[in-house]
Amino acid sequence: MNAFPAPEKRGRERGPLLMAEVRLGAFLPTFGGADRRSGKEIAVFARQAEALGFDSLWATDHLLHGSVFYETPWLDPLMALGHAACATTRVRLGTSVLVMPTRHPVGLAKEIATLQALSGDRFILGAGTGWDEREFEAVGIRKPERGGRTDEALAIVRRLVAGEAVTFQGRFYRLRDVEIGPTMGSALQVWVAGGQQLPHPKSPEPPVLSAKVLARIAAADGWIARPTATPQQIREDLDAVVSRLREAGRDLAAFTIAHENFLHFVPTEDPEVARAEQYRAFTEIMGHGRPFEYFERVYLTGTQNEVLRKIEDRIAAGVRYLMLHTLEPSTRQLELWAEHLMPRLKQISAYWLTP
Repeated sequence: MNAFPAPEKRGRERGPLLMAEVRLGAFLPTFGGADRRSGKEIAVFARQAEALGFDSLWATDHLLHGSVFYETPWLDPLMALGHAACATTRVRLGTSVLVMPTRHPVGLAKEIATLQALSGDRFILGAGTGWDEREFEAVGIRKPERGGRTDEALAIVRRLVAGEAVTFQGRFYRLRDVEIGPTMGSALQVWVAGGQQLPHPKSPEPPVLSAKVLARIAAADGWIARPTATPQQIREDLDAVVSRLREAGRDLAAFTIAHENFLHFVPTEDPEVARAEQYRAFTEIMGHGRPFEYFERVYLTGTQNEVLRKIEDRIAAGVRYLMLHTLEPSTRQLELWAEHLMPRLKQISAYWLTP
């Protein structure tokens, strides 16, 4: 494997936003499959991730079964993270992403405050507007409302978990002197998802970073780039995010640039072996709603060196926090990631942190 390319080949200047260690998180296997997940599986997975040195554990949010992109049902993310919190002591816990419009902000704030109390303030709220129109219909809201509901919910949740008695008069939510407790020990970290993605006929979202999403990201503590975003799209979106942060006088070094992606790591340099195994793993979870060729363009597929190169391309684009979805419930993928990815990320981090 060649060394990480020199700065002049990356097309990006070093700056305070990029001078940061690259961290690695793993998604809990909260998908169903032939057998539903057990608490024991989640606990074993969480403990092993912590023992191997992963920085964080994540859970995704899919309310309904049978979407165009997933064959499997999913566990509730906050309940799954609560179970993982009981099995660990250090690793951070996050949602990527919680679909904000499908939850009432007062109930959500109470759940977050409880999770923070039980975990020792380890939770990161990865938040988004969602995309599955069926979910909005199921909870009695309209998809065009999702952005406004998300903005109001984020404002309310931040204040409630900080211990405020909140009075709020918005378009969608109205509160009068509401206080939940328990108060968090530190400020809630909010990372907002969104941005460009590689176009596909079945994509429910346009391949753009809208002005409203950009404003939401710039008001947060971090940004989660889409799994289906190419490195070039991440780079373009990051330029817009950095510009907005600078306009607002924000501390760039305190802002996290994250990216979630899917990886079934096959330790081989045989492309046919890697592709066959990855095809099986991806289609078991994601079905056949999109061709595997699309997965190869946006997800971390290929031989071990091809996977490492795809990861490096995203880091070169500005990603400093990588969260990986496993496609199987065992800890085998965690062990492979720790063996093959973590040493590489340490090398890359050492490069960026060297003056």
